[in-house]
Amino acid sequence: GPAMLIGLGGGAASSQASGESAEDLDFASVQRENPEMQRRCQEVINRCNAMGEDTPILSIHDVGAGGISNALPEIIHDSGRGATFELRKVPNDEPGLSPLQIWCNEAQERYVLAVKQESLSLFDEFCRRERCPYAVVGHATEQEELVLTDALFNNRPIDIPMSLLFGKPPKMRRDVLRLEPELSELNLAGISISEAARRVLAFPAVADKSFLIHIGDRSVGGLVARDQMVGPWQVPVADVGVTASGFYANTGEAMAMGERTPLAVIDSPTSARMAVGEALTNLAAAKIESLEQVKLSANWMAAAGTPGEDARLFDAVKAVGLELCPALGIAIPVGKDSLSMKTVWREGNDEKFMASPLSLIITAFAPVTDIVKTLTPQLRLDVGPTCLVLIDLGLGKNRLGGSVLAQVYRQMGNHAPDLDDPELFKAFFLVIQSLNQDNLLLAYHDRSDGGLWATFCEMAFAARCGIEVDLDVLGTDPLAALFNEELGAVIQVREAHLSGVLERLQSAGLGKAAHVIGKPRDDRRIVVNHLGGEWYAEGRAELQQIWSETSYRMQALRDNPDCAEAQFKTVHDDRDPGLHSQLGFDTSLDIAAPFIHSARPRVAILREQGVNGHVEMAAAFDRAGFASVDVHMSDIMEGRISLKDFKGLAACGGFSYGDVLGAGGGWAKSILFNARARDEFAAFFNREDSFGLGVCNGCQMMAHLHDLIPGASSWPQFRRNLSEQFEARVVMVEILPSPSLFLNGMAGSQLPVVVAHGEGRAEFSTEPKLIANDNLVALRYVDHYGQPTEAFPFNPNGSPLGITGLTNEDGRFTIMMPHPERCFRAVQNSWHPNAWGEYGPWMRMFRNARVWVG
Repeated sequence: GPAMLIGLGGGAASSQASGESAEDLDFASVQRENPEMQRRCQEVINRCNAMGEDTPILSIHDVGAGGISNALPEIIHDSGRGATFELRKVPNDEPGLSPLQIWCNEAQERYVLAVKQESLSLFDEFCRRERCPYAVVGHATEQEELVLTDALFNNRPIDIPMSLLFGKPPKMRRDVLRLEPELSELNLAGISISEAARRVLAFPAVADKSFLIHIGDRSVGGLVARDQMVGPWQVPVADVGVTASGFYANTGEAMAMGERTPLAVIDSPTSARMAVGEALTNLAAAKIESLEQVKLSANWMAAAGTPGEDARLFDAVKAVGLELCPALGIAIPVGKDSLSMKTVWREGNDEKFMASPLSLIITAFAPVTDIVKTLTPQLRLDVGPTCLVLIDLGLGKNRLGGSVLAQVYRQMGNHAPDLDDPELFKAFFLVIQSLNQDNLLLAYHDRSDGGLWATFCEMAFAARCGIEVDLDVLGTDPLAALFNEELGAVIQVREAHLSGVLERLQSAGLGKAAHVIGKPRDDRRIVVNHLGGEWYAEGRAELQQIWSETSYRMQALRDNPDCAEAQFKTVHDDRDPGLHSQLGFDTSLDIAAPFIHSARPRVAILREQGVNGHVEMAAAFDRAGFASVDVHMSDIMEGRISLKDFKGLAACGGFSYGDVLGAGGGWAKSILFNARARDEFAAFFNREDSFGLGVCNGCQMMAHLHDLIPGASSWPQFRRNLSEQFEARVVMVEILPSPSLFLNGMAGSQLPVVVAHGEGRAEFSTEPKLIANDNLVALRYVDHYGQPTEAFPFNPNGSPLGITGLTNEDGRFTIMMPHPERCFRAVQNSWHPNAWGEYGPWMRMFRNARVWVG
């Protein structure tokens, strides 16, 4: 992307105390993103990488802090070279920028690359195809000098040896004092368990985060094996995110996070250790070969220069970097820091400031050996009697300092939980992996914000069941046992396996940490027992509404409040059966198998600038026996590719034209107003041996082309969702009888599918019932009871009669808003029945197309 003034705000402000810079810099933030430009850059990079040793790119570096003033010298220095650059060659959308502003600008979505001289024309070809702007800004030189020329002023703003820029700077010495925090004991006298339980569940760090999750496209790419939402009711309680390493693979990557910022008010090294511990107890839900394979990214934030904070930062970094991580055998190869975490302002003649406590955000990454074995907090109720076991790495200390319980009563405390024993922690991680490998764990959820109370409540929410927990084995103080946030986890095991699991924990040195604390209940009540009797009990529905209300209130302020309220009300329905699968065909039957040794028909995987759903579409068609060919709209407009060479086309979903309102219409107009493209598509649509599929943005685009598609005159346009928000969900659809070649043999089936769109509400020019009567409606939304619906969130966009997929009269062309190409493998589904094998039912769609071609 080009240099712009907004690339100076964050860069200028981050090096000084917030509040001391100009106020208008807050509105010129470097963090304004341009995801469509990022997509174009990424496609160019992908194309180069696909060439292997012949790639035009010798070296690549992203433009971050300092802008190109940092990135360009660094990429040259890494190669042991110097360079001459011309400032005015830098793409710039604001001619009024000074030389300093152009050179130091931190505008987003930019890379600097060293490209082979002889490959420049090939690189140019890739960029023109993707409509990705680039500029040759200079050349490397043997002499290690950095020269920057400015053609506008005919001068050299920079002419220095590289050694001056990259010489070893003198070590900075900071003389700081350690300040002891003013702490006091927690006073929990008179606290009601009923009130405490409700306050903790409603606290933002504990409560439902759905309002944030549903507006992000978490299915794009088709490689997500474990997202945030768990179970048939899609509750956001997953511990770890997992992606597959390929469309044929069961290996993958896991990512989890940890933070314990409030504890830094009590003790900064403790806070840092606990952040690492939380990230790893989250990560343990994935199938990872060993703890040594885990890598950490550390994001430090502190108010450097504020009395006491430099010492706290030093102590925390030392505790993690020199002590804990070496003891665990884990490296921290990457990270970042923000060291101006304070705000300064004036009230009259007085200067005041507010400093944020030291904060460490840990992101943990690891390769996954089997993505199918990822554990979730959803309790299993279909395997006979089961037990819940708490693995308490705090070994009964039950420290409450910095806990959510303390915070909801406006206290902090003076004794914080800690990762006291790295060897014990390593044993915990290893035994969880071993038990998972041997299929002895049914569910897993780590203990963190909200303590054991939040842990087992969330497990019950995910399964919409009751749960019973006995605190007597956890100490004499029931409040401390229930709400402490020591490291640990709750696991669910079969009663028949309980003794064996406890023996394994004992052998691992975790005997004193393991406690059998409860079991699921059938009556949907959450019960806490103490001193042999019922101490607290409440219905699942009532507690989950408390947990979800924070999310609901924020969603209602941001989105259509009626939709937010409708979603919130679904939480209370104890009879809701959740997502389900009711199929009229056999998912294990490969109807395309007879063609496995036949020539692969070519299908054009069509995309426009910004589209990001093409790879999974290509993978789905490839699995069904097609040869998937990447076709950019620029290929057709410039005559490089003709649709006459293809049997089928698939118009893909994603962020075409930046996903602005009407983006699909913009894509269609690029065809209708371009003579060559219009002729190509018209000829393709009118062939009797061609077929096409439009999904999401591709659905919008093809709907606008209905005049070119025989038998598609009744197709609707797709407008803004009724919720007034982008919706990323898993919903239920019913496949209706229609001539669609893609859905042959699937009519009557009800099954879950991914949706991810902001404009999916069908708007018809005639009465929708007439279209349905003509059997041209292929898909419609149904609720969890299997009834056609216009109600949110089961119908995520408000389409009349639930209509979300249509076909033309001869069934050759089908359009739909859902994304079947993102869930054709069972493991791609956020939830699926245990009986599904490698493929989910949506694979039948693509196999149907292969059979139709013959």
